[in-house]
Amino acid sequence: MPRLALRKIPPRLMTPCPPPASVPRLLCPGISPRSSAFYCVVLRRHVDLFRTELYGPGVFYRGTWRVFCGIVHWPADLPPLVTYKTPCRKPHRDDKVHDSSAIMYTITNIYVLAAFGTIGGALFGFDISSMSAWIGVDTYTEYFGSPDSNLQGGITASMSAGSFAGSIAAGWLADILGRRYALMVASLVWIVGAMVQCSAQNVTHLVAGRVVSGLAVGVTSSQTCVYLSELAPARIRGRVVGIQQWAIEWGILIMYLIAYGCAVGVSGPAAFRICWGIQAVPGLILFIALFFFPESPRWLASQERWEEALETLAIIHADGDRHDPAVQVAFEEVQEAVRVAHESQDISFLALFGPRVWKRTMCGMSVQMWQQLLGGNVAMYYVVYIFEMAGMTGNTTLWSSAIQYVIFLVTTGAMLPVIDRVGRRKLLLIGSVTCMIVHYIIAGVMASKGRPVASVNGNANLTWEINGSAGMAVIAFSYIFTGIYGLTWAPIGWIYAAEVFPLKYRAKGVGVSAATNWIFNFALAYFVSPAFHNIQWKTYIIFGVFCTVMTFHVFFTYPETAGRTLEEIDLIFDTDVKPWRTHEIGDIFGEEVERRKEMGPKAETSGEASHKEVV
Repeated sequence: MPRLALRKIPPRLMTPCPPPASVPRLLCPGISPRSSAFYCVVLRRHVDLFRTELYGPGVFYRGTWRVFCGIVHWPADLPPLVTYKTPCRKPHRDDKVHDSSAIMYTITNIYVLAAFGTIGGALFGFDISSMSAWIGVDTYTEYFGSPDSNLQGGITASMSAGSFAGSIAAGWLADILGRRYALMVASLVWIVGAMVQCSAQNVTHLVAGRVVSGLAVGVTSSQTCVYLSELAPARIRGRVVGIQQWAIEWGILIMYLIAYGCAVGVSGPAAFRICWGIQAVPGLILFIALFFFPESPRWLASQERWEEALETLAIIHADGDRHDPAVQVAFEEVQEAVRVAHESQDISFLALFGPRVWKRTMCGMSVQMWQQLLGGNVAMYYVVYIFEMAGMTGNTTLWSSAIQYVIFLVTTGAMLPVIDRVGRRKLLLIGSVTCMIVHYIIAGVMASKGRPVASVNGNANLTWEINGSAGMAVIAFSYIFTGIYGLTWAPIGWIYAAEVFPLKYRAKGVGVSAATNWIFNFALAYFVSPAFHNIQWKTYIIFGVFCTVMTFHVFFTYPETAGRTLEEIDLIFDTDVKPWRTHEIGDIFGEEVERRKEMGPKAETSGEASHKEVV
């Protein structure tokens, strides 16, 4: 690939001017020789740099020229400072046009990207509380025929079934279309699912809508993490990807409050129809916002779109400065990762369990499994049941549930700014040990102070009751559990799964990890309602045992990944360093950046797939 030489020019030269009498032709990849008269060169300003692009003459699209990226031959006698423009013509049928979104306004602030991108996580939160808020409301139970514990478990779990299928398909979709377009497809599917739920006439209709919505959540829950982890600098990747979990919690709280408002302010079936229809709004916002997002630089590199990959790294990591040492080192690491990926065979899902990556796959899948078996989402789905067993009724139950959601939101938000400094292993271990203790305490209080009953407040799904100060203790420890979960496993489960896979396996690997999350989410959503009915307080003993086992599993098998580039994490997994000693490995990326700074401007990004710019 030739090197392109560009330098700054005064703004007055930005105005297109007629080409000189003799303009050499430029040869471009993917363009038919019969239409090789593509000599329209434009220098477009980005911050203080100018990007050279080749435009096809006459390929007119919404008021601007469609771009052809990647120049194969740059004539030596063509001045790099002149802007050329040619007359229009109809494009040839063999002309291949790259994505024109590069010429649209692009959001470059990583936190703004995370804020909008994690609306995909908020979709999951919306769906959790859109159901949990209604399971104890007469309007819902009467309209759908007072579903028993098994049927209600099936209704609640139906979204998880769809999410399992969606997360399996997500890896394939993201590898083919790109991370950004996969999320756009999921946004549209979510809107359809919300409309189906809104119009539900019976349980079957409702389940169908939740399955469709689940398909979308399966894609967004896995690929939002992949997308953000591939965009974010290593030093802040944890907090950026962790915003995904925070968005889930915002979605839970916002939809719960909407559901509460509809329940007390709207009569009849319109109450839950309005609530479920409003779910379409965040999906629409996400779909529109994605038009202004950059594509993942690592996915672009995997497609050999090097110029776009380098530019995206520069604008995200260094305000557009391609010569920043951090950008140069990151780009070279991406090049090496792509080279290794291209040398290996095309992967199937079975390849995730091959000799090279099976340890990573086990880490990614198990961290998602343990996140569910910790019991956090159970507390979200069935919070109303828990508080009814503890003696609360009516609006008191609803407001107490809202307090739990606020605690969840605040604790995760408080952890995000420091999550990369604390480390992944430490938070996972602290979370599993403390949640284990809380589960055993709740089980002990309920067993010693509670009593069996035929029903609680007319709800035949609940057969255990605990009142007075003991009931308040159960509620207090439920709040403590939620806070611990929000500080530890809730954000780390998604972050860790997005970090451990190498580039070629990442989309499919995170998809399989998310599928593990959803299959256990489905099992627990279906199991817990009958469990509260049949084994009452012993349900908490089961979750306590899960926490005990996961503590040992995390300690002996999970390496530390905080503060590492995705390529450095590859090295950690490829060595024989014990997981509890991986923090001793030096900061390879940081050392290389410092070396480049000492070398000065001579350290240019180069290589077989790179483009050199002289500024």
